[in-house]
Amino acid sequence: MPRELLIQGPDGLTKTVPLNGRLTVGRSTAAEISFPEDGGLSRQHFAFEPDGEDWTVQDLGSKNGTFVNNIPLKAKLALKPGDRVTAGHLIIVFSPDGRTPEPGVVVFEGEEEKSSSTTVTTSLEGALNQTIVLEKAGAKASAPMQALIRAGQVLSENKPLFELFPVILDLAIQAVNAQRGVLLILEGDTLVPRAHKGDGFRISTGVRDRVLNDKTSILVRDAQLDEAFRSRMSIVEQKVHTMMAVPLQTKDRIIGLIYLDSPFILREFTKDDLSLLTVMANVAAIRIENARLAEVEEAERTMVRDLTQAAEIQRGALPSRAPKLQGVDLAGYNAPCRTVGGDYYDFFPYSDGRVALALGDVSGKGMPASLMMMALHARVHVLAEDPGNLGSFMSRLNKATCANCPSNRFVTFFFCVVNAATGDTVFANAGHNPPIVMRASGATELLENGGPPLGIVAMAPYAEQRINLAPGDLLVLYSDGVTEANNANYDEFGEERFIEVLWRNRLEPAEAIAEAVTNALTAFAAGAPPADDITLVVAKRL
Repeated sequence: MPRELLIQGPDGLTKTVPLNGRLTVGRSTAAEISFPEDGGLSRQHFAFEPDGEDWTVQDLGSKNGTFVNNIPLKAKLALKPGDRVTAGHLIIVFSPDGRTPEPGVVVFEGEEEKSSSTTVTTSLEGALNQTIVLEKAGAKASAPMQALIRAGQVLSENKPLFELFPVILDLAIQAVNAQRGVLLILEGDTLVPRAHKGDGFRISTGVRDRVLNDKTSILVRDAQLDEAFRSRMSIVEQKVHTMMAVPLQTKDRIIGLIYLDSPFILREFTKDDLSLLTVMANVAAIRIENARLAEVEEAERTMVRDLTQAAEIQRGALPSRAPKLQGVDLAGYNAPCRTVGGDYYDFFPYSDGRVALALGDVSGKGMPASLMMMALHARVHVLAEDPGNLGSFMSRLNKATCANCPSNRFVTFFFCVVNAATGDTVFANAGHNPPIVMRASGATELLENGGPPLGIVAMAPYAEQRINLAPGDLLVLYSDGVTEANNANYDEFGEERFIEVLWRNRLEPAEAIAEAVTNALTAFAAGAPPADDITLVVAKRL
């Protein structure tokens, strides 16, 4: 029999993928099933694998977790037909036979109320049974059934959530000929009025709690005669005679309640009214939940689109390729751990044969770090046109960053200017990882001196320093995402492994050296998602 996966992606579209061998799913383009725009996925998130006659799913150390039928996946699990695997914004259904599986208005007061002769209770199940009885009763069932049919027709319209609440309340009031009413929605532990006809409602806390906690619908035919209510001054003052409260109940969850009453005893609410209102509230609750989910999904799709566009803008701010210069071989690499990142690198060739290299790392991740990275990019581009003394250059950059940097953010930054003809190199460091100088002989030096990160102390001192790069020497700038990369056991890649990769490839061109480092990181991580952005700049004196 064919084996298939039914996949609903971040764009809401569904596609079918045959299971012909091991399939990895993630944000990386190296994954067999790749969704690079889904920020909720890790680069290598989870995998499907054959196991004899069965198929299994296994999380690959993802950051946000993988879920099977809404249960977190802790170990390799054999899949059953119809199992739903979710991660990020993906929904994947395992279909081994190739077929889609079956699918200030209200005050609460008083203590718990006791039932009496004028209080009637029912439940959703009981109310549904009652409607069947009414339907079989012929003419007597026509009015309630007409109300339900009208409710179904109105609620099937594609209305936004804020328009839906008053529509539901109007349907409820008309269905049972109530004079007032209020619809309340649970937001956390608080009931919030979302629609009301009338005001000054004073609802018994006992009624509220029975509706919400016991999933019980309550009818009080005549509150003036009911022992549990007639002593209440609020009931007397409002002249409430007959009232109903029913839960807004989906299949297994209460999302709010509808309360109706009539101050004037033109007619008492009946048990049939209570059953009708209970069923209508159930239909309305499902419609509300569907509208909520639609709004959440639309917001998530909008966020994914915005993040994708932001990532395109950010990629456009970074060099598309390193400049080709006589006397020095250059390469750069950047991979954000999320859709957008906080790492920045750049090249600035000058007409006299010199070239400036820049690499910065904004604290934090995601969109805030991305916005700060773009601000850093703009400031550096202005100052790098004529950097002058690099100590003064870094001080000016720091003052501009301090003026606009939130108190909980900072930027580490390294900037240097290399004379390709002589190898003379001047640099200044603002709290960044010490760049590595690997001599042609294999000897290694770290450029450790410098000042504090940008954005912390406006008057922080910075100094220009000098080294010389001989032919064959390497200068390697990197962000801490390189040395702090983790594997599945949370071991760090580390400076020692990094230097070893550079040593083994020191005779290669700059582009090949950068590629060797990224390949070593991928092999070391073995599918574990990156914890930070990875950025690398390699300069090799020819």
